[in-house]
Amino acid sequence: MDKNFKKGIVKLIPENLDDLWHLYNLIFENDIAYARTTREVKIDKEYSRPQKGKRVTVVMGVKIKNVAWDKSLNRLRLRGTIIDAPEDVAGTGSFQTLNITSGDSLTIVKKEWAKHQVDRLERASRTETSPIIVISIDDEEYCIALIRQFGVDVKVEKSVKLSGKLEAEKRTADLQRAFQGATSALREVWQNTHGPIVVLGVGFIKNQFFNHLNDQAPELAKQVIEVKSVNSSGVVGIHEALRSGVLSKALKHVRVAEEAEIMEEVLKRLGMNQKNVTYGFAEVENADMYGAIETLLVADSTLRGLADEKRLALEKIMNEVEAKNGKIVVISTEHEAGEKLLALGGIAALLRFPTT
Repeated sequence: MDKNFKKGIVKLIPENLDDLWHLYNLIFENDIAYARTTREVKIDKEYSRPQKGKRVTVVMGVKIKNVAWDKSLNRLRLRGTIIDAPEDVAGTGSFQTLNITSGDSLTIVKKEWAKHQVDRLERASRTETSPIIVISIDDEEYCIALIRQFGVDVKVEKSVKLSGKLEAEKRTADLQRAFQGATSALREVWQNTHGPIVVLGVGFIKNQFFNHLNDQAPELAKQVIEVKSVNSSGVVGIHEALRSGVLSKALKHVRVAEEAEIMEEVLKRLGMNQKNVTYGFAEVENADMYGAIETLLVADSTLRGLADEKRLALEKIMNEVEAKNGKIVVISTEHEAGEKLLALGGIAALLRFPTT
């Protein structure tokens, strides 16, 4: 990554889906992006009919109108008006979409980079660990997911049906078949990411599954860094583990863990009717006037979706919080913590002192 924040220029190459998600939360309307793209060029010959156009690859500068993140196709779509293009390529002032995928070179130009944006960019550039693979399993279902920087990326969900407890032999055989299916699915996910594995589950099933891995798939068992208990299985169990901090050790380098922990602190203080927490735009704005905000939480979709006037007001609050040594956390709505923050209006704050 090459950066010159005084000139507002950052040149980088996203390496994975997490990097694209960070960029989705860093690029806004009226920013300028330069990237390689294709554009149709019509070839005109003197005294003849124009030939059919051909597509050529060029580097273009686009003033951003909107940004879309497509995690299923692993790409970022930047749409806007062309402000810089080679002379032989018509189109300045017209619309163009830059499709950014892993490995593509991208230059971002902003009038000003906010401190929280710089912090996010620096943190993303330092994060090189593979996403953590979590399997949550019991005798009714299992779920395999990747814990990425943006949230829980579910890869496999499958129900399990066992014979009744009075049919012990059949039940044991059914469980072994379920373990074999889960092992096969886990191996496929691991082969694509080579990340560390965490096994979650209710009761003894998780331990039995880990023993199965030791016997039948020792190469996967060696990748297991923790086996932990939760009260629910499936994807619900994974979210529970994030909320409760069960995964905090394994996820110490993953942003979603920090977001879940901070959101739980907000809900805990609200549940205890403490005065050192607030939510909603007007209430947070009031707390900012007193310089009381220690940590400001903003949902990413709220930050992107506000009308210009409201967004400028929010950016003013964010700048003031940073100027007073407060912390800003942009919460991803791709996981449970973000959904909970949206239910509070998309903005909340932990306070140094009560303001009411």
